[in-house]
Amino acid sequence: MRIRAQVAMVMNLDKCIGCHTCSVTCKQTWTNREGTEYVWFNNVETKPGIGYPKHYEDQERWKGGWQLDGKGRLVLRSGGRLKRLSRIFANPDLPTLEDYYEPATFDKDVLVDAPAGLADTPVKQPRSALTGEPMSLEWGANWEDGLGGAHERAGTDPNITAMDPEAAARVKFEFEKTFMFHLPRICEHCLNPACVSACPSGAMYKREEDGIVLVDQDRCRGWRMCVSACPYKKVYVNHATGKAEKCTFCFPRIEAGQPTICSETCVGRLRYLGLVFYDEDAILAAASVEDEKELLAAQRAVFLDPHDPETVRLATEAGLPEEWVLAAQASPVWKLISEYEIALPLHPEYRTLPMVWYVPPLSPVLDAVSAAGRDDTDADDVFHTIRDLRIPVEYLAELFTAGDADAVAGVLMKLAAMRSYMRARTLDGTVAEELCDSVGMSGEQIEAMYRLLAIAKYDERYVIPTAYSKDAAALEAQAASTSDCSLDCTGGPGMTESVAATGERFHLVADDQQVRPGRRSLFTRRSDGRLGLTLDPAGGPA
Repeated sequence: MRIRAQVAMVMNLDKCIGCHTCSVTCKQTWTNREGTEYVWFNNVETKPGIGYPKHYEDQERWKGGWQLDGKGRLVLRSGGRLKRLSRIFANPDLPTLEDYYEPATFDKDVLVDAPAGLADTPVKQPRSALTGEPMSLEWGANWEDGLGGAHERAGTDPNITAMDPEAAARVKFEFEKTFMFHLPRICEHCLNPACVSACPSGAMYKREEDGIVLVDQDRCRGWRMCVSACPYKKVYVNHATGKAEKCTFCFPRIEAGQPTICSETCVGRLRYLGLVFYDEDAILAAASVEDEKELLAAQRAVFLDPHDPETVRLATEAGLPEEWVLAAQASPVWKLISEYEIALPLHPEYRTLPMVWYVPPLSPVLDAVSAAGRDDTDADDVFHTIRDLRIPVEYLAELFTAGDADAVAGVLMKLAAMRSYMRARTLDGTVAEELCDSVGMSGEQIEAMYRLLAIAKYDERYVIPTAYSKDAAALEAQAASTSDCSLDCTGGPGMTESVAATGERFHLVADDQQVRPGRRSLFTRRSDGRLGLTLDPAGGPA
């Protein structure tokens, strides 16, 4: 067993109001420069809908993620190394600008300089932000916002087309017959990232200390294999630099003990950040489970209980600081994923083992109970109505459980039970023990889950290891201790005397070795024989 730590996120979709604040703040922080006009590291989609870029969930078209070959081995959908090498200069499995959208700006001078006394009101002409030429607006990153453009294309949503025809027929796009929810999306920072394994130059890598997936801009050669391999299409190409770019999980903020900018500015307070311990040696087996509906349970089995004394011992022996163990024990992400089991991954069938999970939406269930003539205070009536929602449970299952509708229904029942339990608890002080038994939870667990989902404070929603901020302060003091180059000091490059910094213990390599996660070339093999991601920081086989 090799224990690793991963900074992960959970989003409660019941609380997302689709305000796009997270998208705008992320855009202004990370992609407000030339070459990234069309890039949204964080975007908020309306479901049902075809998303951004168009039909990104259709892996038969884009060849993203992993699949099992005829011998049950895990392989990239985009093909082996020879196939990727043959397409290195002309990769056909790439979204075009039309699939994303052509960014537009407006000629505001037409309004500012318009002469007085015009018979007609002047109108701003949209112009391409790339070419400056006049254009017509036909698509955008949030074109389907609030189902605004859903009547045109949402029927081709890959999740709807994958459903049973009878269930798919229940998804309506008519006023007062439809249902929608908002789905914020960022890079999943997967445990088994396809983009890292597909990168020919080894520029994509997964950080040892916290699992954040990044791009080494010096090593990137713009082959774009990462764009094809990412099933969530969250890797972009900067057309000005020719380099790949993606969500960084705001690692400078994480290192300072602060939440990501999308979490910090979220109006609905729907995001949770925390640490998860997992067994690196169990990843291959979990991603190779034959039955797609078992992938959710397999990924949960990869996570280690931070309260288990054996896990604490292994973490300590692996060099993880005590602060990280305490952060993992207080992690809201661990509670939502593994303790309460109400958070679900986005498209587990891609076999990347994503680390941004979602609590599925339940908002309209009580209204649906009343509309069906049932008692919205009766748990049995609520549970039966879950199967009759406007948005079929099967649709949520296609998104979060590889089609396992029972797994989604179980989560929705826990959420409905929490609402009914807390209503009774608040109104007349009764404790519905039979309601707790029906969902396999105690009253204390339901109340703790309610607090976390509804009224959790800032430091309960964002539990980020403090060792990062300690290291930052130590490095700043170290840099200020000399008037020479900040790296030319004790423990710096080429120095023989080392500093016992907390960060060094994350990497588990000798002081004289180069610390760079990721494989060195396209042809590096892992110890298990696969070609792909190597988590040995020295760059050799894992």
